Amino acid sequence: MAMKDILNADEIKKALDAFKAAESFNHMKFFEMIGLKAKSAEDVKKVFKVLDVDNSGFIEEEELKFVLKGFASDGRDLTDKETKAFLEAADRDGDGKIGVDEFEALVHE
Repeated sequence: MAMKDILNADEIKKALDAFKAAESFNHMKFFEMIGLKAKSAEDVKKVFKVLDVDNSGFIEEEELKFVLKGFASDGRDLTDKETKAFLEAADRDGDGKIGVDEFEALVHE
């Protein structure tokens, strides 16, 4: 499944443009701008599966760094600081990775 099957491509582009500068990424604003916050838990879990590149059932720190590329191929890499902040916000159980339920909870926070 492609991201454009779940979310609007124009909204994704606008959100990626809004966070083009390094250190500007805000996951809550991003989720809202792309319309993910308004989606059902089921759709959020579909997005998670697209972002879980290695199909491990988790988004690990290395995958998280490239998370914007999961929304569009021209998305930038997150900086180390942005990656760690995103991981810290989502990793509720402290295992160093984001599970599907943690991701869904973060999106609908």
